[in-house]
Amino acid sequence: MKNESLRARFDTLNLDSDTVIDVIQLATGKRIVPGRTLLLIDEIQEAPRALTALKFLKEEKPELAVMVAGSLLGLAVKRDDEEEDQDAAEKSDERKASYPVGTVDYLDVAPMSFEEFLWAIGEEMKAEYIAAEKWSAIEGFHEALIDLVRRYYLVGGMPEAVKTYAETRDFSEVRKVQKRILRDYDEDFAKHAKPRLLAKIRLMWESIPAQLAKENKKFIYTALRTGARAREYEIALAWLLDAGVVHTVANVSTPKMPLKSYEEFGNFKLYVHDVGLLAAMCDVSSSILLDKTDVFTTFNGALVEQYVLEELVSLGIKPYYWSPDNARAEIEFLVQGDREIYPLEAKADTNLRAASLKSYYDRYAPSFEIRVSMQKRTSGSRIEDIPLYGIPSISRLVGVCGV
Repeated sequence: MKNESLRARFDTLNLDSDTVIDVIQLATGKRIVPGRTLLLIDEIQEAPRALTALKFLKEEKPELAVMVAGSLLGLAVKRDDEEEDQDAAEKSDERKASYPVGTVDYLDVAPMSFEEFLWAIGEEMKAEYIAAEKWSAIEGFHEALIDLVRRYYLVGGMPEAVKTYAETRDFSEVRKVQKRILRDYDEDFAKHAKPRLLAKIRLMWESIPAQLAKENKKFIYTALRTGARAREYEIALAWLLDAGVVHTVANVSTPKMPLKSYEEFGNFKLYVHDVGLLAAMCDVSSSILLDKTDVFTTFNGALVEQYVLEELVSLGIKPYYWSPDNARAEIEFLVQGDREIYPLEAKADTNLRAASLKSYYDRYAPSFEIRVSMQKRTSGSRIEDIPLYGIPSISRLVGVCGV
């Protein structure tokens, strides 16, 4: 909401629907006709009481279609760092603005998936064949598709970065966009977080690449600073999650249905929400990725895990990971299907040794295991090999309905 006068009016006006409509009409010079007008309010987080006004518009003008959007909107509809505020009882009127629960539908718009990336850059035919799982036809284009996956690692799914790549095919221009987005994030951290929380948010955010570069990618608080404890950073983590810029994948030492019931709180891996931004945070160059060097070895497959996680999330799958006590084995992701739990290993290269999968199979004997790698689609007696570009097929394979 860039209109300063309109934003100021929302802070003071009565929230009945007629007043809200009158103010918006006068501020924009556009007539609002219920039943014919779509009212779109962007950056609504700048005026929290405008969120509350949605309730009255819904109740009193149900024929008026209203859509709102905003960056870091999750922070506007949750308490963010109130838990840290010792004077929460003295919140300002702005903080008292309430989210109209049950009145609106809430949609979290994630970065573009690999399939959407293909559509955006003119490779819709390949996207259609992958979606149809026509593996015999796709096989001859396997290397080209793997090359496109590598390009997606660099570009990611942020719409402006994808648009820039589609128009220029210039990775240096894409990186400029990504660096600006990262700067914007930092400015948003400073704008929306309280000063005493800001340092912790930045520390957690900036530590993600180093945490993912470890062989054991479990998030370690002491890597932030010596002596750091989870309880000191819980609010910072919650803030980043509410902002929608990170994902957590929790450990499950006992993979039973439902996985949520066996989640180990405080034992998790932390990822950013976009693989292209992760590449930009690490200054991974296009030549390293596209020339097929040992980047995946030196970066311990972090980009691959980040990519696989995003693809799973885009399918509506909430993954966990398996790392039992007193064992070196680790399965990067566990997927809960309709009848059982399936282990999923993400391989960064063509080396398909699967010691962790074997360890898991020996303990739990699932119907099959999933391995995502740079190899072509094959189906064995125990392991289903899925190419990196074919992750959407996992939904059908395990019986998960995507969203």
